[in-house]
Amino acid sequence: MPPGNRQVRVRAGLAVASLHLTPPFFSIHMPQTALVIIARDEERSIARCIDSAKDFVDEVLVLDTGSVDRTMEIARSCGAQVHRFEWCDDFAAARNRALDLADANWNLVLDADEWLVEGGAWLAGLPTMERQLGVADVQSLYEMGVTGSVSRSRITRLLPRGVRYQGVVHEQPLSDLPRVLVPLVIRHDGYLPEQMSRKQGRNQRLLLQQLGRNPRDAYVNYQLGVDCELNKEFSKACAYYGVAMDQLEVSSGYEHDLCVRYLYCLGQAGRHEEGLALAQAQMPKWQDSPDFFFALGGVLLDAAIAKLDGQVEHWLSMAQASWERCLEIGEVDAGPHGGVAGRGSYLAAHNLAVMHEQLGNLDEARALRLRHPMPASGS
Repeated sequence: MPPGNRQVRVRAGLAVASLHLTPPFFSIHMPQTALVIIARDEERSIARCIDSAKDFVDEVLVLDTGSVDRTMEIARSCGAQVHRFEWCDDFAAARNRALDLADANWNLVLDADEWLVEGGAWLAGLPTMERQLGVADVQSLYEMGVTGSVSRSRITRLLPRGVRYQGVVHEQPLSDLPRVLVPLVIRHDGYLPEQMSRKQGRNQRLLLQQLGRNPRDAYVNYQLGVDCELNKEFSKACAYYGVAMDQLEVSSGYEHDLCVRYLYCLGQAGRHEEGLALAQAQMPKWQDSPDFFFALGGVLLDAAIAKLDGQVEHWLSMAQASWERCLEIGEVDAGPHGGVAGRGSYLAAHNLAVMHEQLGNLDEARALRLRHPMPASGS
């Protein structure tokens, strides 16, 4: 979930968050490809997932981990090979069994609540390339703030034969092979409220089991923080994020997301001074990140509302400067860090417009909304 996706409706309004992909050049050949899915009780979305990619692969394999609805029936009707798997509280084990059964040269790995929206033609003509992992643009949809928000992440989803996963939850491909950005765009709606309610508590239970084995594991603490944040348990999220920040390796691919989320949750937990200290320490790293300055603006606004040190005007002016910095940076390629669409444009402009409206600067507010219009619903 993108941090800071909310509105302040009394004194000021908060909104909240593209990847430009350049396909690599490879020689021409058509290897065997498979769409590989693990699923459980996904009758709502399994057909959408399969239909989005089945015309571009040689086979579709669905590994069912215990559905009691029509998931398997629907998957078969869409042309998938369907196999059963006895669930063992280990997502990597399920993924790896599905990959074993697919036995393909290339595997496109999707969740049942995802679907391929771009790159099918490229996938259909997937040329031979050296063994490397394909990184896709994954767009997660949210219903928060002033409009539907889209968080964008780069995630490894195209695996060559032999690569397997590690991790009982939030599993990752374990490989020393290079990762290459490929022109695949995947959309995900599993973070919408009605879907989150179905899965609440599942990931946290598995993550806590992992944490018991290694309490200082930065990645597990980070994911536990995300889970708590999604459930609006901001104080608990801060505790996990704090450990993750302390234990973080320099080469981590989630440092930016961790920083932005931690900053947001500190503000939500009322720990404004800690949030400002974190921002000051981290700012040199994220000078060109609209996500960072967007979250910082939220902390500064919260500090103003809380009348921190009695400096309301000071914090308000700094919040305004932070969101103006977002517009200066603009919408940027989030690169490996991920990000939320709109934080460099219409979301920051919305927050600034609300501030101007509260101050009576209606012309300036109107101009901001005209220069940075909200996208149409569903776009």
